[in-house]
Amino acid sequence: METRASKKRANAQPPLVIVPKRHRVALGELSDLIVPENNPNEKLQYLKNPNLNNSATTTIQLPDSNLDKPVHTKKNTKHDNQRIIEAYVSDIFDYLRTMEMQKKRRPMFGYIQSVQRDITSNMRGTLVDWLVEVAEEYKLLPDTLHLSISYIDMFLSFHPVKRSNLQLLGVSSMLIASKYEEITPPKAVDFCSITDNTYGLEEIIKMESDILKALNFEMGNPNVTTFLKRFVGISYENRKTSNLQFEYLCNYLAELSLLDYECIRFLPSVVAASVIFLSKFIIRPGVNPWTSSLCECLGYKSTELKECVLILHDMYLSRRAASFNAVRDKYKQTKFKCVANLPSPPEVPNHYFEEQ
Repeated sequence: METRASKKRANAQPPLVIVPKRHRVALGELSDLIVPENNPNEKLQYLKNPNLNNSATTTIQLPDSNLDKPVHTKKNTKHDNQRIIEAYVSDIFDYLRTMEMQKKRRPMFGYIQSVQRDITSNMRGTLVDWLVEVAEEYKLLPDTLHLSISYIDMFLSFHPVKRSNLQLLGVSSMLIASKYEEITPPKAVDFCSITDNTYGLEEIIKMESDILKALNFEMGNPNVTTFLKRFVGISYENRKTSNLQFEYLCNYLAELSLLDYECIRFLPSVVAASVIFLSKFIIRPGVNPWTSSLCECLGYKSTELKECVLILHDMYLSRRAASFNAVRDKYKQTKFKCVANLPSPPEVPNHYFEEQ
């Protein structure tokens, strides 16, 4: 039963609560100060003092701190982050090296003789050469091109393809790789157009589905560029000048390797290391390109690279795959420092392959 007092309390307005206005903080204003987790008092003092965010000093000594060293601010954070990242790099590349050796992620060398009945190694080279032009037309990343060719070789390793459908396999593989690597990949209709509508949209989508099933939807297999990005950074010695020429030359040799069916038998990391070897030789032929430091960092002795290096060198001098010009013409351009025009001795000295 309600009383007058209870009705009065029910009809009364709740007291007005004044909520203090919150201060908006942009991400750029947040301090990179590292506060020790094991001292709640110091953390509380830091949080209560917003002026610390605007401090111009590079180090801050917190009061009553038992730390021997002052806490570092933003200027040292970059160095700390690099040190943290480096701790994971070797583990990541050990994992990638293990992954590249898995049978399910490798094309089968000899598939043209054992699986294909209507396709030759020269037809494969012609397709790769044309896909280089397509990648250039759509400004695709080198990773996309390399991934596309790996899909083609994986599919051809287990599924016979008619020569009339080889180009269909190529554009469908590049469509998948573009979706995986690019921010704004070309659409399926673009690949219809690039083939002069030789294939319809339904055919490209059907082939795309077949490729994905053949890959078991595992699209992120390591390729040459996966390893080359790190190898270039390790092996470039002249830190005072731009390494663009060296980098473009490495990319050029890596794309040449895609043209030759023989290169399928080499692991991607072997091709990447061989590219480094040959690039250093072309730029400075009088100096042994393979040092003990490179052997340790890249994980290969020069003797292990010899066969692949000699194949790449023959391709560089057009003694192999001479009829394929798309890659060569691409890297003759000024924007790639004309690396395809760099002179090279006709032979790589044998003593460069002797163990140090």
